[in-house]
Amino acid sequence: MNAKTSVSTDTHERPYLAWAAAGTTVLMWASAFVGIRAVGDSFDPGALALGRQLVGTIALGVIVVIRGVELPRGKRELGLIAIYGVLWFGGYNVALNAGERHLDAGTAALLVNVGPVLLALSAGVFLGEGFARQLLVGGGIAFVGVTVISVGAGGDHEIDGIGIVLCLVAAVCYAAAVTLQKPVLRTVSALPATWLGCLAGTIACLPFTPGLWEQTADASAGSIVGLIYLGVGPTAVAFTTWAYALARTDAGKMGATTYLVPAIVIAMSAVALGELPPPLAFVGGGLCLVGVAVTRLRPRSRLPIRRRLA
Repeated sequence: MNAKTSVSTDTHERPYLAWAAAGTTVLMWASAFVGIRAVGDSFDPGALALGRQLVGTIALGVIVVIRGVELPRGKRELGLIAIYGVLWFGGYNVALNAGERHLDAGTAALLVNVGPVLLALSAGVFLGEGFARQLLVGGGIAFVGVTVISVGAGGDHEIDGIGIVLCLVAAVCYAAAVTLQKPVLRTVSALPATWLGCLAGTIACLPFTPGLWEQTADASAGSIVGLIYLGVGPTAVAFTTWAYALARTDAGKMGATTYLVPAIVIAMSAVALGELPPPLAFVGGGLCLVGVAVTRLRPRSRLPIRRRLA
């Protein structure tokens, strides 16, 4: 059975699997924001990204070998995988790790959550999923939300503009990577698509090897366990369940499932780290979520898009 047939069968006969996969991704990605803050004092942003990708690559590689998964051979698919791997597993993680040195986990999650707005715009233009006026309205609301968060930066929460910019860079990397990943998943199954992307991100982060080596030697056992968890859970497992679900729905709809991430992050962060975003961050974050929700309203009509990535 080829990948396309498999996707079609699961979509019509077992749709709950896609939603279960999406739910797993949301929970694990939420925990990643808290985990990054927890181990951030032990690992630099680049070293943490490399360590996380190394663990994820090894874990996924073992499964690929055991299951004898067939790898894609087409130059186009491999090229897209390499690009989104560098953007997502490499660029996104380094930017987010660095951003969380300036922001609490909840505020970082609220800012990164503008990614679905960017993804909806990108999917509408490049994937032919439709380009509705709601995207412009929702994008404007989300922009106002980011502005409100920026106004509330500073004070006792140690938030500054650098962290805001870094988290927005992470959001851009996320949106671009998912746009590139969607057409790949039409012919490549979730496991090899995730493993090869993680491998590409690992290779891109290899310049951080000396730092990872030195910092691992000095890190506490708890920090090392935290790094391993980030590699196995939010990386190996969550990115695979994301790819599985993304192959079975629109990119814009999948992006909308991340609505819940900031709320879960804030709850986890309050319990595990004892930190909360500043009051204005809640207001701005709420506006960001409203903006994302508006982009997913059912439009009366869609403007036809001729230009597609696939």
